[in-house]
Amino acid sequence: MSVPAQRLTPATAALLLVPPLMWAGNAIVGRLMQGSIPPITFNFLRWVLAFAMLLPLAAWVLAPRSPLWTHWRRFLLLGLLSVALYNALQYMALKTSTPINVTLVAASTPVWMLLIGRWAYGVPITRRAALGAVLSLTGVAVVLVRGDWHQLSSLQLVPGDAWMLAAAITWAAYSWMLARPAQGSEPAEVRRDWAAFLLAQVAFGLMWSSLMTAGEWALLAAPPEGSHHLNWGWPLALALLYVAVGPSLLAYRAWGAGVARVGPTTAGFFSNLTPLFAALMSATLLGEAPRLYHAAGFALIVGGILVSSRR
Repeated sequence: MSVPAQRLTPATAALLLVPPLMWAGNAIVGRLMQGSIPPITFNFLRWVLAFAMLLPLAAWVLAPRSPLWTHWRRFLLLGLLSVALYNALQYMALKTSTPINVTLVAASTPVWMLLIGRWAYGVPITRRAALGAVLSLTGVAVVLVRGDWHQLSSLQLVPGDAWMLAAAITWAAYSWMLARPAQGSEPAEVRRDWAAFLLAQVAFGLMWSSLMTAGEWALLAAPPEGSHHLNWGWPLALALLYVAVGPSLLAYRAWGAGVARVGPTTAGFFSNLTPLFAALMSATLLGEAPRLYHAAGFALIVGGILVSSRR
């Protein structure tokens, strides 16, 4: 049974700021780790650590008599979409595509939220939602082209862009599944406990991810690769720790709570803050001060959020 979306409050807005902030750091870390670890393996180890952290908090959900097992099909699908597919596709995209292309494609997520909501759940696309999508995407474009629209002509599509497009569609479908569970498809005691709800997804997601990782290593061992690429060290260990705690536990907890409050359509516009945060983080790491176009992009993105969320 779905819960009606509530009005966007400052507390909910603050909650929904956590995921894009964590995901921006995830994109930077994922990019830095290219060449140190295969992308699907990186995703698998990330969720192994998250699983170990969640287990002491909600081990009861995996017990033989847990109500989870009567609803295993739903959690098998949730784990596939979120833990296994979305994150692996994102890391694969970062391997072959440029950051500007990846973030441009990822910015299409609110559009897929609207389309999937209309097609699969019969939710009408309002004028406010459409206008909010236009404003938000424009804000993302302003940041990505650094205020110079001539840079759009230099964009080139590569295979990584297709991986990120698939990731955006996957995340939109996952978010709608969170917001609109079929009646009786989830045990109430699992849904009420955020750690148990996430642990159930991670447990099933690791089943999918382990199969994908095995396939990745089989491909790496075959010609023309002929060898495995895994460079253990403190940089990789710290990267895994960050993506396990921040983009995994904190971001998923905040995203699930935010979607439950305002619905996936409004929440989806907050994901467009990810490239803005990524640009600011990159500027900080490079020692560059924020520019005027950052402020303009932020204003447009926030404007899209406010327009789409008004009743």
